Amino acid sequence: MLLVDDHLVVLKGLRFFLQTRPDIDIVGEAQDGQEALKQVGQLQPDMVLMDVIMPVMDGIEATKRIKADYPNVKVIVLTSSSDKDHVIPAIRAGADGYQLKDVDPSLLEKAMIMVMAGETSLHPQVSNHLMLHVSKEDRNLSSYYELTPRERLILEHITYGESNKEIAAQLHITEKTVKTHITNIFGKMEVQDRTQAAIHALKHKWFED
Repeated sequence: MLLVDDHLVVLKGLRFFLQTRPDIDIVGEAQDGQEALKQVGQLQPDMVLMDVIMPVMDGIEATKRIKADYPNVKVIVLTSSSDKDHVIPAIRAGADGYQLKDVDPSLLEKAMIMVMAGETSLHPQVSNHLMLHVSKEDRNLSSYYELTPRERLILEHITYGESNKEIAAQLHITEKTVKTHITNIFGKMEVQDRTQAAIHALKHKWFED
């Protein structure tokens, strides 16, 4: 894991807590986004805990570049801000989770486990903020963010017009598994069929760079 924050006291506190966890290995620290990007390239961590407001390069831009260059690296934004001007850009940048610095340490650990398992993790305050204050366009983004990485991938294949059989072959999973994922996708997107799902995803440019 790589820790990224421009405050040394925060880095020290995170290291103090995380190094006591048996399954977590801290490979490095960075104090700005540019340094973080360099460290990711050198150290190849599985996960990055990323602050948002930092000098040189902020956490949102760093997250965007890390996810573009190293898509398998998980990024959890850990910041003091739940403002939508930070939350939404972080999600758009590809963050796998968004937690606030006042989160209980045990919940932060749980969030990291969820993200490593391929799920997403939002601090409850962030989720509530999104639901109450974002625009319709950003609600669509929030719906996308509710999908797991596997569901997003399957939805992308649906936008290509591929059948369940074709998707199963491409992803090396069973058709039954594909059907289960598609059912979950429909429920989260509140659509009735794959055509509606594909149109919605394409309309809101979910899979454009």
